[in-house]
Amino acid sequence: MSKTTKICGVTTSTPDPYSHRAAIVESREFWRWGNDNHLPDMLSQISRCSTTHRRIINDKADYISGKGFAFDSNTPLLGEFIKRVNGNDESLRQVINKIAFDKALFGNAFLEIVTNPEHTFLSLYHQDAIRCRVAKQSKHILLHHTWKNVSPSELISLPLYPNFEKQADGTLRSIVHYKDYEPGFEHYGVPAYIAGLGVSAIAYKTDRWNISRLDNSFQPSGIMILDETVDNEYDAERMMRNAEARFSGKPGQVMFIVKDGSDKDNSRFVPLSNDSDGDWKELHEQATNDIVVAHSWFRSLSGLNYSSSFDSERILHEYEIALNTVILGEQAELLEPIVQLITSTLGIDASSLEFINRPPTRSKPIYMKVWEARKADGLEYDTTDPTQQLYLSEISKYNVTKIG
Repeated sequence: MSKTTKICGVTTSTPDPYSHRAAIVESREFWRWGNDNHLPDMLSQISRCSTTHRRIINDKADYISGKGFAFDSNTPLLGEFIKRVNGNDESLRQVINKIAFDKALFGNAFLEIVTNPEHTFLSLYHQDAIRCRVAKQSKHILLHHTWKNVSPSELISLPLYPNFEKQADGTLRSIVHYKDYEPGFEHYGVPAYIAGLGVSAIAYKTDRWNISRLDNSFQPSGIMILDETVDNEYDAERMMRNAEARFSGKPGQVMFIVKDGSDKDNSRFVPLSNDSDGDWKELHEQATNDIVVAHSWFRSLSGLNYSSSFDSERILHEYEIALNTVILGEQAELLEPIVQLITSTLGIDASSLEFINRPPTRSKPIYMKVWEARKADGLEYDTTDPTQQLYLSEISKYNVTKIG
């Protein structure tokens, strides 16, 4: 895991995000994140290069952060806190969405907690995982704006939750470190898709190959033989470079050769046939499938089309599987320390706080009544039951309060 990358491009001189190596940062103050301490930078850049990989990360974060929160309507202070959890006017969902994104991308996420000795307020802030490193004694998280040029005097230290330390401004602060477990990795988590980095590279490189062909207007590669008499090698080189700049479309697609001229001009273009288009397409499709598997995710929830066209039943089925195997577990992990903090710091019973989850598509119209929906599903129903007279659109409002 010692590789890093630069922003993707489409020119032939673009650094490969899977091959560039950064200088190793040495420090006695923190544990390096990756061999060169730049693993999160590499993972971040790779996510900007692979379309399917990035789409899955975005969608997982959105599904995990839910559609809002339900809680006991008898605790209105809890609702007020959920609407605004910090001085940046961010809601709890906005903060959790960033946390979920970092955890899906890096396998690590950081939540800063701010209060005072009197516990008269509580603020929650997302901290960019790229800025965070685990201190050597593993009891603090160190923050720095850039780890390429680290100055120990600029490091900000926050204790790991549940420990708090008083800061210069008089506040008490702590930080929660969420991380995905991986055997052999004690200080940092490892993202679930780590086994798919290789296929992510394949998807990126096949995309870049297609862009190269597009830039060259899909002209065939080949050899251009120029039948021309020149006096020296310098003139021959200059002639080839001028021809290449004017006619090749993209450097490297056409090779120019100058040979001694004759009375008759025998200049000609010799195309190089390429019958591997189908292989490249299959390779890209296989890489895309493997990326989805590496993420423990599903094609229908990744924006990928099926040959059988749009199938809402399949989307609902895979959403239910994702909900019970991935989403609910992640939500419980993210919410547990937050519920504890609200209860212990503000003295508000937050045990009723839970995510509102809705599938990406509906199998039944929202104007259908509950008894009609139960009848359609083959369940017992009672047309005289007042609770079954509710419309499906009203269920989310029944006995809960929603905060988006």
